[in-house]
Amino acid sequence: MSLPPIVQRAATAARRRRALSALLLALPVLVVAMALAWRGAFAPWSLVLLAAVIGGAGAWAARSARRIDARWLTRQLDRRGDMQDSADLLFLPPGSLQGLQSLQRDRLLQTLARGAPPDLRPVWPMRAFGTTLALAVALSAAIALWPGAAPTTTSAPEPGSASPAAATDITVLAAKLTVTPPAYTGLPERDETELSAKAPEASRLRWTLRLSPQPSSAELVFHDGERLPLVREGGDWVATRVLAQSTLYRLVPGGPLPLRDDGLHRLDALPDQPPQVRVIAPERSLTMATPGQRRWALSFEASDDYGLGTARLGLTLAQGAGEQVTVTERSLVLSGEGNAKLRRYTRTLDLAALGLGEGDDLIVRLVVNDNRPPSPQSTRSTSLILRWPPPASSQSTGMEGLVKKTLPAYFRSQRQIIIDAEALLEQRPQISPDKLMQRSDTLGVDQRILRLRYGQFLGEETEGEPEPPPSADGEEHRVDDGHDHGSEPPAAMDAMPDVIAEFGHTHDVSEAATLLDPGTRELLRKALNAMWLSEGELRQGQPGQALPHAYRALGFIKQVQQASRIYLARVGLELPPIDEARRMTGDRAGLGDRRTGLVPAAPAASPALALWRTLAAPGDSAAERDAFAQWLRANDSTVDDSLSLVAALDALAGDPACDACRIELRRRLWPLLATPAAATAARPAPNERGAAYLDALARERSP
Repeated sequence: MSLPPIVQRAATAARRRRALSALLLALPVLVVAMALAWRGAFAPWSLVLLAAVIGGAGAWAARSARRIDARWLTRQLDRRGDMQDSADLLFLPPGSLQGLQSLQRDRLLQTLARGAPPDLRPVWPMRAFGTTLALAVALSAAIALWPGAAPTTTSAPEPGSASPAAATDITVLAAKLTVTPPAYTGLPERDETELSAKAPEASRLRWTLRLSPQPSSAELVFHDGERLPLVREGGDWVATRVLAQSTLYRLVPGGPLPLRDDGLHRLDALPDQPPQVRVIAPERSLTMATPGQRRWALSFEASDDYGLGTARLGLTLAQGAGEQVTVTERSLVLSGEGNAKLRRYTRTLDLAALGLGEGDDLIVRLVVNDNRPPSPQSTRSTSLILRWPPPASSQSTGMEGLVKKTLPAYFRSQRQIIIDAEALLEQRPQISPDKLMQRSDTLGVDQRILRLRYGQFLGEETEGEPEPPPSADGEEHRVDDGHDHGSEPPAAMDAMPDVIAEFGHTHDVSEAATLLDPGTRELLRKALNAMWLSEGELRQGQPGQALPHAYRALGFIKQVQQASRIYLARVGLELPPIDEARRMTGDRAGLGDRRTGLVPAAPAASPALALWRTLAAPGDSAAERDAFAQWLRANDSTVDDSLSLVAALDALAGDPACDACRIELRRRLWPLLATPAAATAARPAPNERGAAYLDALARERSP
């Protein structure tokens, strides 16, 4: 197994520490063996016993070092918050990683390189060593002072064995917590050597504890009051439980002797996360159908922490307009490509088979389930819309002339500029070149004003409100100057349709230009470029050469208008049923009064503030702690990380004089304190000069 250098060094240090710890624990046994060899005058049997103890100690040290494998290292690294429970990627060959796995592994290596080198060395077993050494010294002294000949058969005592007569408390000699995750997760069973662990929800836990001296009974007491009795099996105490939610617990032995380490242990239930869905194609949520398009390609990617289940593609076809809209829904089952945790779903839709026509919208969503029994979790992708623009309306026959007459002289729409340019081309043989140049220049001025107005949406600088600029001959541009501006005066400007309504947005300031998505901004920029070219040709008296640019500008504007639309699901109007027995009776029970003013919000009552203030100074806070603990049991679902608060309360209750425990509890109480309501600050009292100034003002106002 090839490990990164920084992890390899940490693993080597951990193995060395584990081997030295094993030799340290074997030292008391070696002391007893040497006492036996000395008492036996170093007889052959005593030397063999001494050699066996030394060899056993070496084998035990080597075996202890070998127990630090990839699984152990992964658990230790995952306890660091910056590893994101992905430390197992560091122990896999880099060539076997794909996609996000390789990216996550590189991110973890960068995290380890930036911070301090990981210290995975186990703590020295000084407590166990002190106990066994004291017993070994006492046993060696008894062997040395035993009268008569040395015993012919002596066995080395088991490390950690204690005399019941000399015991003052109960010690946990060995602890094993077996975690069996649910079958659907696919995770293997594992053994923890500590009583705190993290496991998936619904995992089965099995405790195997060895205590010395043996109590009369033992049980696990959880923070919510539940008790789980331990059953004696030989020399071990065993219990099983299903982990439904995160909890705290402690081991409580029966009998007069207390437990040496009676602290709380924490079990974290890791919830099953819902699937994650990402849209790969198309890139935008709204796609405009192109002429002649028959198919629409879709691609999605889904991932889940334990495994993906079924996937369905929901199709919604909206047809019609106005109140004649009909909605048809159907779904397709998709089978993705990839492994159980990461799959890609692709589908190409036949638009003709679905019945998509002009003016219709096709909305698709991918719904992916995971494999959690009995109720899988579902995730729905964002809605993707394929829109076939409706055909151009043909009901404006006979209105073009009216629109042309009522539009203001100095502000026209792009469509009106095209209409006027085409009319000018038709009249070209009947008018003089000077008149043609004059009218074409007037259309160029209108094109310029329209371009500046649309340019505001891209944050372009403008010259204020559009004003009639001078024409080509240098005279002021007026309605009654003889140009063809229609017969109506510009007094009806306020009643004219604004460009904002035509454009489809309400952002008429340059600061709002960032609200447009990049695709829409690019379309608008192309429209402005086409308007610029059209303006140049018109100002040179070439309306025929300006028309292609004007048509392109109009096409881009229409695309911008379509891109600004969104889809809203069509639903029917569902009113609550009318109570005929109450109708026309004047009964207003259950109805609110609109004349009622706003009621000031009152923060929810919480004993957190009283406890926080009490903990500011050393002293007895038992009453406040009990009140807060009772409140916390009733509101644990609304408090983030309530188990840490329970542990802090328990630590302070066990040692009321602990300053560090009090500070830790205050730190965890701080987020629970209510934010004071906003209030107007009182004006500070004026000083002597300020008071004199206010008195002078009062005298001036008095008659």
